[in-house]
Amino acid sequence: MQQDSSEKRVVVVGAGPAGMMAAATAASRGHCVTLLEKNPMAGKKLLITGKGRCNVTTACDRERFFEHVARNPKFLYAAFAAFDNRDAMDLFEKLGVPLKVERGERVFPQSDRAADVRDALVRHCRQQGVRFVQGRALSLVTHEGGIAALRTQEGELECDAVILATGGLSYPATGSTGDGYRMAREAGHTVVEPRPSLVPIVTRESWPQRAMGLSLRNVALTMWREGDRRPLFREQGELLFTHFGLSGPLVLTASTLIREGESFSLSIDCKPALTPQQLDARLLRDFSEFSNRDFSNALDKLLPKKLIPIVVELSGIPPAAKVHSLTKEQRKRLVELVKGIPLTVQGLRPVEEAIVTAGGISTKEVDSRTMQSKIVKGLYFAGELLDLDATTGGFNLQIAYSTGFLAGASV
Repeated sequence: MQQDSSEKRVVVVGAGPAGMMAAATAASRGHCVTLLEKNPMAGKKLLITGKGRCNVTTACDRERFFEHVARNPKFLYAAFAAFDNRDAMDLFEKLGVPLKVERGERVFPQSDRAADVRDALVRHCRQQGVRFVQGRALSLVTHEGGIAALRTQEGELECDAVILATGGLSYPATGSTGDGYRMAREAGHTVVEPRPSLVPIVTRESWPQRAMGLSLRNVALTMWREGDRRPLFREQGELLFTHFGLSGPLVLTASTLIREGESFSLSIDCKPALTPQQLDARLLRDFSEFSNRDFSNALDKLLPKKLIPIVVELSGIPPAAKVHSLTKEQRKRLVELVKGIPLTVQGLRPVEEAIVTAGGISTKEVDSRTMQSKIVKGLYFAGELLDLDATTGGFNLQIAYSTGFLAGASV
């Protein structure tokens, strides 16, 4: 049977959120779509997002969405216009995944099961007639400047278009091993050096190890770049002490702003709801209640147990000093410390531990209106493979849906 001139043979590489969205969208336009995935199952990384709950997208408005895109936000304008977060929410509801909006406008499945989100995307693909094939892509086959086939370990798949949606380098156990970067480079594309984003921070100070496992909620984290008078970052939320430094939502978000070769300092405000004067009044009340206690035993009402010996040590106040004997100057020092525990950024954890990868295919070489390569006709890109990343809160998954949709719709 002769192929309809409007029907294209499309191969999508990578069955993550971007790849599945691209495949389903291309198939819904009447194309013959093969979705190639090297893992035995689709959406492996999706299953671990949001601690297994999957922060599907964000409920925020367009302006706020782009405030959260760390790199190349303008490149995303057309993709977001084609398929935005409201479209994503509507799609998942139609696919049988009821959603709920939580703190910070984060959208989750009501079931709190990432598997429901993954299954819905697989179902979306199957409903549109996408053919799933397990296998590893090796290289692109081009002819006269356009896509002719995709070479895999099992042989060549002849096609008119290839959509690369292979992810970055984060969580390599889920299949993100950089295959897409290699294939794109071989096709003539520039790859902006991949690096970790949304990743824990390593501190120069070793004391966080003593507080390892302690999670602080409703604290404020501030970060300064050396030489700047104004903070680069300040947000309130949750952070976690680890054996190497800091992790948790606040820290992951701050990490997107850290660049190699620059120096950064951090400050943790343990009581952001209190002014220094209010905190001093609170201390005086506590100290009057524990007037005969040693200083080291008088902070139980103020701070978590694991943090007390660290704060005592950093304050420089003798641990055995009776609280009724503390001077106003010592109290002032303690207030300043509780309102701003200082730390220094030594670096970031490796890209393998990052939630997403920054860097990737240079957006200068991709048409933002179609996601098609400006170098190879019939080659498209979607998702984390591109030099795009955002803060936590469902923004990176939305980037995957938006770019995947536009790539699939543009074939």
